[in-house]
Amino acid sequence: MAESVKNWYVVRAIGGKENKVKSYIENEIARLGLSDFVEEILVPTQKVIQIRKGKKYNIEKPYFPGYIMVKANLSGEVPHVIKSVTGVIGFLGEVKGGDPVPLRKAEVNRMLGKVDELAIQNENVVIPYIVGETVKVVDGPFNGFDGVIEKINEEKRKLEVMVKIFGRRTPLELSYMQVNKVS
Repeated sequence: MAESVKNWYVVRAIGGKENKVKSYIENEIARLGLSDFVEEILVPTQKVIQIRKGKKYNIEKPYFPGYIMVKANLSGEVPHVIKSVTGVIGFLGEVKGGDPVPLRKAEVNRMLGKVDELAIQNENVVIPYIVGETVKVVDGPFNGFDGVIEKINEEKRKLEVMVKIFGRRTPLELSYMQVNKVS
């Protein structure tokens, strides 16, 4: 068989189900013997640290929620097979009744470059606190004190918390791990 030209396409999927839809597509393509037409299926993700109840959790979140990238030769039945998979809404840029539109080379390089960059980049911390929120200090010399968040410094990953000590307002610089939300 002659080498077929494969382009990148974006498949719209139900948000939050990207990995499940990816595996459904892979299984269906393999079951029907169409693996020669589909080279790669990718869900761009980023590593994020979430802090819940004072504990760090590393999680992977989709970088483009609701979208899956597919490198394929969409000839014959391949687009219909992909569209018929559970959780697939359709192709991005598709005109009703028309053919799916492939991504331009510059778009692909930018998106894949972004994915590679996210794999290398330091992990982002999702800040579970907001300015004006009351928190309880759970670590350090001021353990047990309640205070109000005055500032959030994202670069240093620190909070400036104003606590009352002996009737005086005193600013403390604390990490996210040293405080808990007061419910």
